[in-house]
Amino acid sequence: MKDKTDKMRNFCAGLFEWFEELAVAIMFIVILFTFIFRVITVSGNSMFDNYHNGDRLIVSSITTNINQGDVVIVVDALDNPIIKRVIATEGQTVNIDNSTGKVFVNNVELDNTRFNVENGITFQAYYDGIEFPTVVPKGHVFVLGDNRGNSLDSRFAEVGMVPLEKVMGKSLCRIFPLNRFGLAP
Repeated sequence: MKDKTDKMRNFCAGLFEWFEELAVAIMFIVILFTFIFRVITVSGNSMFDNYHNGDRLIVSSITTNINQGDVVIVVDALDNPIIKRVIATEGQTVNIDNSTGKVFVNNVELDNTRFNVENGITFQAYYDGIEFPTVVPKGHVFVLGDNRGNSLDSRFAEVGMVPLEKVMGKSLCRIFPLNRFGLAP
């Protein structure tokens, strides 16, 4: 009888240890995905063709080093968080030639081959208070959507120059759909 009791006690102790380890692992994952990483779903087509509506991304919440070309999630610019590409950082001068759709940073034309800019950037009629060339203020970034003809971004007063504290995070990789899994373009 003692043998059965010992086996039951050992089974219960093992089960308790397993649940304890599971609880610690779940707490670790919750903390990790609350303070360090987030899963974000792309909404809209402003980043097409690099990001599609419904793509799911892993975003780093630690945004101490934002560089030109990074894809970031911006909060409090519009009703919902938006995903955009950093075109210029503080102190850089941005100029947009609406007749050609060319974007210049510090008088150097950006390579637009990765972006959907078929008809150039032709939203000038809708610009509201943003004049080019413009200098990005300290602690801010200038962002554009990759689908330049269909993006509400720093060219418009609703978004404007984005304060760094409004950058929720930086896109690291796409996790869904699986056929497009990989590092952020």
